[in-house]
Amino acid sequence: MSIFKPTLLTVIRRISTQSPRVAGPIEKLIEERISKELAPTSLKIINESHMHCHHAPIQGVESTETHFRVKVISDKFAGTTMIKRHHLIYGLLANEMKAENEVHELELETKTPAETEKQAKQ
Repeated sequence: MSIFKPTLLTVIRRISTQSPRVAGPIEKLIEERISKELAPTSLKIINESHMHCHHAPIQGVESTETHFRVKVISDKFAGTTMIKRHHLIYGLLANEMKAENEVHELELETKTPAETEKQAKQ
């Protein structure tokens, strides 16, 4: 007669004490301006400020909206260089980029729908 010894399975869950992330005023402004000017087919805004809060220029800054990664797909980029695309977006957010304690870094990925399709096929 064999004795059955069950295996103990332990499941560890990471429980977040934070509430669901809500876009702040700067993130909403970025979305509003890019949407209005570029009518993107896709717009993704990622707030990466928490990853940069230890940097010296950010010390003492209370804003939680200083660093963003923005991915924009728009037909309005057709026929323009990457530099012109970036200048266009920087122009839309010029005041927020200049203002102290606001946007410190803006990482951009700008493509047309055709470029996105081409890249997906590769």
